[in-house]
Amino acid sequence: MLLCLHYQLNRTVSLRRVVTGATNGRGFMNYDIPSRRLLEAQAAWLAPARARLLRRANIAQRRRVLDLACAGGVVTEELVRRSGGEVVALDRDKNVLSDRPRQFQSATVVRGDAERLPFADATFDLVFCQFALMWLDVSAAAREIRRVLAPGGALVAIEPDYGGMIEQPPEITVGELWRSALERAGADPCVGRKLPALLADVGFEVRVDLLDRLEPPSPLRFDLLSELPLTEAERAALDRARRADASLGGVLRVAHLPMFLVTADVSNGR
Repeated sequence: MLLCLHYQLNRTVSLRRVVTGATNGRGFMNYDIPSRRLLEAQAAWLAPARARLLRRANIAQRRRVLDLACAGGVVTEELVRRSGGEVVALDRDKNVLSDRPRQFQSATVVRGDAERLPFADATFDLVFCQFALMWLDVSAAAREIRRVLAPGGALVAIEPDYGGMIEQPPEITVGELWRSALERAGADPCVGRKLPALLADVGFEVRVDLLDRLEPPSPLRFDLLSELPLTEAERAALDRARRADASLGGVLRVAHLPMFLVTADVSNGR
């Protein structure tokens, strides 16, 4: 399966509704949060990897957890179930936080910017995010995450790297479309490979694994890509790839998106 969700505005934790022809003032289009169905599909796909990372980070022993860029709360309740204390769900868009109260019924909801977190130093002992750092100034966000983590705390992050996509056969290839459209929208499509050094630079002790399973690609990847800002030529190329994919039937296809599974620890001595 290949999914990319969390379409966010201008490298902030802000999810907007699409406005035809409108930009956010820096040349990037505005985007709505993907549908609940697509968000849940992504969360389900990443569930085994996420569970391993959270166990490694001893989530059951954590007493104060931040769900950073919570994007509709698809993982918030999971963090509540797994953790031993309070979960705070943060997003910059008030609509994301108010439209789905069921997803946040067991969490504290806070509106805020991931690059300027509205929390005191050493507030949390675990911060979790997925498909969020690619839309941020990672250096700024990493400094803020480290600031709000207590000694012994940890960041658990799942981020993609579209620069390493593997696709076969050639007629279904859309990697270049992903990369150009994500850059046009304000994201860093190759953020995964940059995370280890960027997190180490602000003092984290970093461990990185890669997603270790290959599954049949989901046709949802074309729906998600179509929401990004594509030129007419790119949209035509996407349509050709979608038709080719549908015509292959039972033919084995590969559409692998490298996924960086990050555990970054703060030493007890800070």
